[in-house]
Amino acid sequence: MTRPGAPGAPGMEKPHSFGPSLKRLIRQLGAYRGMMTVVLITIVGSVALNAYTPRVLGDATNELFDGVIGSQLPAGLTKDQAVQGLRDSGHGTFADMVSAMDVTPGQGIDFSAVGRILGLVLILYVAAALLGWLGAFLLNKVVVGTITGLRARIEGKIHRLPLKFYDESARGDLLSRVTNDLDNLSQSLQQTISQFLNSVLMVIAILIMMFSISPVLSLIAIATVPLAAIATGLIAKRSKPHFVGQWSSTGALNAQIEEAFTGHELVKAFGRRNEVEAAFDDRNEKLYESSWRAQFISGIIMPTIMFLGNLNYVAVAVVGGLRVASGSLSLGEVQAFIQYSRQFTQPLTQIGSMFNLMQSGVASAERIFAVLDEDEESPDPVDAQTPATDSGRIVFDDVSFRYVDDAPLIENLSLTAESGDTIAIVGPTGAGKTTLVNLILRFYELDGGTIWVDGVDAAAMTRDDLRERTGMVLQDSWLFGGTIYDNIAYGDPDAPREEVLEAAKISHVDHFVRTLPDGYETVLDDEGGGVSAGERQLITIARAFLAKPSILILDEATSSVDTRTELLIGKAMANLRADRTSFVIAHRLSTIRDADTIVVMEDGHIVEQGDHDSLLAAKGAYFRLYNAQFSAAVS
Repeated sequence: MTRPGAPGAPGMEKPHSFGPSLKRLIRQLGAYRGMMTVVLITIVGSVALNAYTPRVLGDATNELFDGVIGSQLPAGLTKDQAVQGLRDSGHGTFADMVSAMDVTPGQGIDFSAVGRILGLVLILYVAAALLGWLGAFLLNKVVVGTITGLRARIEGKIHRLPLKFYDESARGDLLSRVTNDLDNLSQSLQQTISQFLNSVLMVIAILIMMFSISPVLSLIAIATVPLAAIATGLIAKRSKPHFVGQWSSTGALNAQIEEAFTGHELVKAFGRRNEVEAAFDDRNEKLYESSWRAQFISGIIMPTIMFLGNLNYVAVAVVGGLRVASGSLSLGEVQAFIQYSRQFTQPLTQIGSMFNLMQSGVASAERIFAVLDEDEESPDPVDAQTPATDSGRIVFDDVSFRYVDDAPLIENLSLTAESGDTIAIVGPTGAGKTTLVNLILRFYELDGGTIWVDGVDAAAMTRDDLRERTGMVLQDSWLFGGTIYDNIAYGDPDAPREEVLEAAKISHVDHFVRTLPDGYETVLDDEGGGVSAGERQLITIARAFLAKPSILILDEATSSVDTRTELLIGKAMANLRADRTSFVIAHRLSTIRDADTIVVMEDGHIVEQGDHDSLLAAKGAYFRLYNAQFSAAVS
């Protein structure tokens, strides 16, 4: 079961405020402060050159227009004489325009001057492009480095989280956070940072250039900015919850798929395909709804700003034309201003269109930060203690533990396991058997009491020291993608090959491995494909044997092997248990008859303990369990 608000709780996450989350995301770039400074410089340079170029192009337009007009005026006159002549002939408007121009009557277009201007424009464009490419290259390194750092942090965090976190989280959703959300965040940063910086700086640069040409036209051009900002804010506010829902639904869907694929055999065996498909369809529909709503609503921003920009363009063109006619501005200045006005709306449009990417990225960042903010395992003690011996003597002294605050599981439990003893733990499901051995490894922290390991409080030891003394074989065998040899050697990577093969022989792995074409070099996938369930379990037992632990924990370790193999393993384990303290959790009571002490647990308490014969003679809880099991087997 997943707790509300946990990473595995679909749809229960409360979105953080966009602003603080965005600031925290930006702070992740702090490790690359120097490189970001260079990026900013290159972008400023590129924007400045791009912003200045239309003004230079306006000079080229003026040269062409001045030449055309000059060629139409009588040669031999001064400019003032030509203007006066136009006024005298009743062409006052044309005279006003000519008076504002730099013309020489009778002289045509100066193509050499036009060529010099166009050459300068080419140089400016090339320089701006080079600076832009350099900035994009450096920014890409910053983003990739930042995501790599985040991925390393979340990987380290996963190893520091307590087992309780994984008990309460859906694995598929957690995988979605460290894969899908990180990838989405990377894409969002790569696509938005450079574009956002370019757009903001371009707006500032264009405003400066526009006001240098005509304050009146500039005021007309920026009149639509407040409207665009209001529209963008309203639309972004409505789309944000849908982006959060989109990535939350993605995690929930991944969790459902991972669960269904992992247990596909059970799904088929119990005929639950329709229920699984229905659950998939329901989560897929929720993802569809949140995705299209997020994209549709945020997608309205760009056409809205473009519409306002078109209105702005019309107004600038009309007023600019009138001012050219009146001689207040030159044609080149108006042409440059119109180009600026189009460029002015373009970065605003880009900023608006980036909001969907920004919100999607911030929504993913919040899900990643949620994992990074989870409570970690308590740190190891600064002055950690190390037992003077490694005999494996374990003492439970008045131990209490609960998973949920108001639901005690183990209370006031005391138990002593002497060095070399085999302690079998039996009892009904939910009695606390597995929890008891998990407490030895400090997978969970005690609520009360002490566990002593060779005379030292386990809580005063480092976890690494404690767990290096312990070998564990679980009911569910875990193998990783690699060879059989590598999976066994995982117990002690520094062990020589002879010891690895010896562990394989003792655990009866060697027999079946030699029947495989590639022997110990047979490659297994992470599901252990190619070998049977019992053979997978034997490999994990060999791995535990190789580790040479002083404390051995076997949690239903032989449940997946046949009776003959179980007997062979029992004989091998009898030899290996010498000088080792072993805790064996078993439901098949026939496997623990030779245990030094059999502990019977019910509801988190030890109700009986003793050897097999004495417990049967007492005719208590163990007697009832034993008879019930074998009576059921006979019937």
